[in-house]
Amino acid sequence: MKRASCWYAPLALLLAAGGAAAQKPEPGKAAPSAELARRLEATLGQMTQDEKLDFIGGTRGFYIRAIPRLGVPELKMSDGPMGVRNYGQVTAFPAGIALTATWDTALVNRVGVMMGQDARARGVHFILGPGMNIHRAPMNGRNFEYLGEDPFLAGRIAVAVIRGIQSQGVIATAKHYLGNNQEWDRHGISSDMDERTLREIYLPAFEASVKDGHVGAIMDSYNLVNGVHMTQNDYLNTQLLRKEWGFTGIVMSDWDATYDAVAAANGGLDLEMPSARYMNAKNLAPAIQAGKVTQATIDEKVRRILRTALEFGFFDRPQLDPPVSLYNQQARQVALEEARAGMVLLRNGGLLPLDRAKLHSIAVIGPDAHPAVPGGGGSSRTTPFAPVSFLQGISNAVGPDVRVLYAPGVQQGAAQNDRNLGAVGAADALAQATDVAGRAEVVVLCVGFDTRTEREGADRTFALPPGQDELIKAVLAANRNVIVVLTAGGNVDMAGWVDRTPALLHAWYPGQEGGAALAQLLFGDVSPSGKLPISLERRWEDNPTHDSYYGPDGNKPADRRPPDANAVAHVAYSEGIFVGYRGFDRSGVKPLFPFGFGLSYTTFGYANLKVAPAAGPGAPVVVSFDVTNTGQRAAAEVAQLYVADGHARVPRPVKELKGFARVELKPGETRSLSIALDRRAFSYYDVKKKQWTADPGDFTILVGGSSDSTPLKGTVRVK
Repeated sequence: MKRASCWYAPLALLLAAGGAAAQKPEPGKAAPSAELARRLEATLGQMTQDEKLDFIGGTRGFYIRAIPRLGVPELKMSDGPMGVRNYGQVTAFPAGIALTATWDTALVNRVGVMMGQDARARGVHFILGPGMNIHRAPMNGRNFEYLGEDPFLAGRIAVAVIRGIQSQGVIATAKHYLGNNQEWDRHGISSDMDERTLREIYLPAFEASVKDGHVGAIMDSYNLVNGVHMTQNDYLNTQLLRKEWGFTGIVMSDWDATYDAVAAANGGLDLEMPSARYMNAKNLAPAIQAGKVTQATIDEKVRRILRTALEFGFFDRPQLDPPVSLYNQQARQVALEEARAGMVLLRNGGLLPLDRAKLHSIAVIGPDAHPAVPGGGGSSRTTPFAPVSFLQGISNAVGPDVRVLYAPGVQQGAAQNDRNLGAVGAADALAQATDVAGRAEVVVLCVGFDTRTEREGADRTFALPPGQDELIKAVLAANRNVIVVLTAGGNVDMAGWVDRTPALLHAWYPGQEGGAALAQLLFGDVSPSGKLPISLERRWEDNPTHDSYYGPDGNKPADRRPPDANAVAHVAYSEGIFVGYRGFDRSGVKPLFPFGFGLSYTTFGYANLKVAPAAGPGAPVVVSFDVTNTGQRAAAEVAQLYVADGHARVPRPVKELKGFARVELKPGETRSLSIALDRRAFSYYDVKKKQWTADPGDFTILVGGSSDSTPLKGTVRVK
């Protein structure tokens, strides 16, 4: 079945899978009505002051309290964004970064639908996801949860998954608002950036979630932005989010991310989680009496929570009314498709795909080979029913006629030893792996991080965990046919071995079906189609944020922790808008692998670019072109459209992603694609005018298979 999944600038005419117009409320969320408003005000009017003040603080860890006498139900939350975490075994979907690497909004929407079904089967009203903070640097411990380095791509993926979740009558929660781009000392970090950087890089995914996704809830982050904690940041929570964007849903805190009762109450926070540590009757009742907080402010918080619950039907039906069982076979299939579509083939010297008919032995080596590593650590970690490791997936795929050898190869501390090595010592693990590698025709070497080494609450290293670089070099020396499979939320230091590696595949954190997905790709059952949602730097020093991630001195976190627990560490986003590929383009430094890059088992050609100017005020520019599968295998290609502005009055990136389309093609097949661009696609944020501005003149349209390969070039004049 052919499928073309297209997303364009915020015009967003239709969601690729589901066919709902962007302006209509999603299924599961009722349109505002006079009757809903009447019920809302009637309920609010009967609440006592104590009930109101209790209602804006969570209870029992993951609940909003019930008010039985008024028919207000208890509302249940679950961690996300890779599945319904808190209530036993569940479908474990691949990480957010893997989801983005599919560039497939139709598939992403299906993932959201399955997450919503899994939530309903457990009586869950809120999924705390998706996460959509921008990838600045590879060390951020939660990069794997997020949606890459490009704000446009992140926004399209976020909207698709939000619509999927909420179509099932479950509230999605956009997080972590805002600037949560590192995990080191996250309670004490201030992400300091100028207004243009905020508007062009760090806000668009949240803006799209509100305007196009109609997300029901937003979670404030732990960190400060420009010196103000997000849970008390009136400018971002009230002036921008509510008044400018029109957000009517719930603003909740991250868990224990509230720091001051009055400041949070006046700063736009509706709901303190997991409990009312600050926003409680003890603190707020005297503040109301003293005039520090108005009664209207409290009433509006309660009103927003009640209205959102009414809109999603929580007053009128049981949430535990499952359309599927707890063990969701449909979700399992979607998890497999997502894992397969998100893995990115980065190098292939002709080794892949492997031929089962000619293969007699294969070695699966490495600390991430077995057992499975579905996701990173922290609150996103789910417990799948039956995760498939890379070793299991490969062994299942080759059957009994191919000898499968296994060696863990490296010890990652005592826990890793218990998990993988058994009685094999660390000084013997490397020798065993080298011996196994030498006795196999092909080696699949599975390296990277896991729940202990890449997780919430701490940044990780750019280097692989101890011993893994030595393992890679030893295996490469023992066998010429090595496929390195990387498990990580972003890039790692590959400088010591990447140029000698015959084949390299980035698996991210592939969820419960990662092993099956990897095997299907290695043996050519499906051609790789994933594309990088981030740029992979050759050296950390090449990254545009190198001098500002921990501060201008570049010191590591342990060297810069404030001596006072209440002190704030200001991190200046001095790269401004030039993060990721925008920064590489500006500096001229070549990344190891560019944004949007990914190899296939076939080749594609681009032709017949046509750019139709806007037909009138408010009309889009329409870009059309042909994509042809010029190889011998069926495969999917992600066509990417970039806009370049060389005449603006302010510094602008060399090019910016403003549209993409994923299309499946048979050998020799050609498909014509069209992408619409609205005015925003040509605009920058003018801080003086406080609005999006496109300076009149000629803009360049670039189309191709990655940010570094855009064979089609055209121009359009914007008046």
